[in-house]
Amino acid sequence: MTTPDAPQNPPAAPGGWAPPAAPPFGVPQSTPPVPPATGAYAPPQGYAPPQGYAPPQGYGMPAAPASTPPSGRATQVGRSGTLGVVALALSLVATVGAGLLGAIASFNIGLGAGKGLADLPVDGTWDWSILTPVRDWVLLGEVSFWIGTVVGVAALVQGIVATVTRRGRGPGIAAIVVAALGPIVFGGLVQGFVTAGLAAGTGIGG
Repeated sequence: MTTPDAPQNPPAAPGGWAPPAAPPFGVPQSTPPVPPATGAYAPPQGYAPPQGYAPPQGYGMPAAPASTPPSGRATQVGRSGTLGVVALALSLVATVGAGLLGAIASFNIGLGAGKGLADLPVDGTWDWSILTPVRDWVLLGEVSFWIGTVVGVAALVQGIVATVTRRGRGPGIAAIVVAALGPIVFGGLVQGFVTAGLAAGTGIGG
């Protein structure tokens, strides 16, 4: 009489831990495949690279971008200096041109009004009628003064802008100086030539 085989997995005691069931005897256990490491490449077995083959080299650093012209002074230097030249031309017109017209008008005013000064009352009361013969010269003097003022202010502003933005900095600085001296030059010329005209008209210098 044969003895029955003992059960492979005896029942666990109540409340206890039971080990996992073992495979039946005689059945070979399969080994799970091992996945390759992440990021690694394994060539198939028996593979050899062809003769003379070299693996590709690593990528080099990207080429540096083309240099762009720096902003600031280097860009401003390349700007046109026309604005400074225009400002200088306007300042010369305002100072020299207006001063010359004012001098001519002042001399003729003094020359024409010189004779009327001799007829003034003894008490020194001023009579504007002595300027009647020279009213055209008076108008020319006033026009030259106001035109010189407007053009001089425009030259002064453009000279400042040209100096700050470096669009003709040298001429811009010169325009500022000439425009600032314009009223002084105009006043000096007018006073000097009026005196000369009065002296010539009254015969004081004769």
